[in-house]
Amino acid sequence: MNQIIHASPKVRKFARQLGADISQLKGSERNGRITEEDVRNFIKNQIKQQENTPKKSIKDEKKKLEFDHSEFGEIEITQMPRIKRLAAPNLSDSWRTIPHVTHHDEADVTELESFRKNLKDNFTGEKKKITPLAFIIKALVNSLKKFPHFNCSIKDEENYELILKKYFHIGIAVDTEHGLMVPKIRNADSKKIEDLSIELKDISEKCRNLKIDKKEFFGGSMTITSLGGIGGTFFTPIINPPEVAILGIGKIVERSKNLMLPLSLSYDHRVVNGADAARFCNELKDNLGQNFAYKLSL
Repeated sequence: MNQIIHASPKVRKFARQLGADISQLKGSERNGRITEEDVRNFIKNQIKQQENTPKKSIKDEKKKLEFDHSEFGEIEITQMPRIKRLAAPNLSDSWRTIPHVTHHDEADVTELESFRKNLKDNFTGEKKKITPLAFIIKALVNSLKKFPHFNCSIKDEENYELILKKYFHIGIAVDTEHGLMVPKIRNADSKKIEDLSIELKDISEKCRNLKIDKKEFFGGSMTITSLGGIGGTFFTPIINPPEVAILGIGKIVERSKNLMLPLSLSYDHRVVNGADAARFCNELKDNLGQNFAYKLSL
């Protein structure tokens, strides 16, 4: 025998809009007549039940699906380093919440490298050891000045508000035995190439010895992550929020007697589009190419 549901067309429509199965409701009025308030209370109770029901974690699901690795041979259980444990949630959130796109390009740094390797001290005549990264920082800052929306953060996603930064604090990804750290080179626009090179060495040592202030990991404009000292060409670096872009640097390779620097620019597609990224990389390549000494204010 079919159940008779006492509810007006208006209440039935209201229940459909909220996704409530009206046949499961009990009316509070005479003869069990269902009201809009009954529908609201039904939805509230369902939500409470869902909140109180223990949810199965991804970890629990994996336990069901995976075999025990020890069944296949000898294994060792070790603890992930603390720095990596701290960074893991941020990296996951960044990849999950930011629409990443990576633009790949190459910069001709033949003249820059020739200039860098022949730098000499004015007094002693000895060669100066300036890391290529110092030049890249300066070139990046000049590019950020021309494209200020790369030097911003999203303040309010709902109201589409951006924070445009007037400062130039460049994050540098430092590889340590404890994990990857990203301290900031503050006010990189006002520092000379040689000073940047000295500061890069200093903050790298502080990171490796865990003697750097936690505050130095925040308040950046844009981050540079370099694999040049290890190898490799192009990759997809993950954006370091709340920044909207990150520049990946590969190992310089020789091609047709020119030295080419691989560039991998990952950007937040909500703020930066493909045309912007291409123009930004063109500007960066120009800053690292011919007449770089003038453009970088050496």
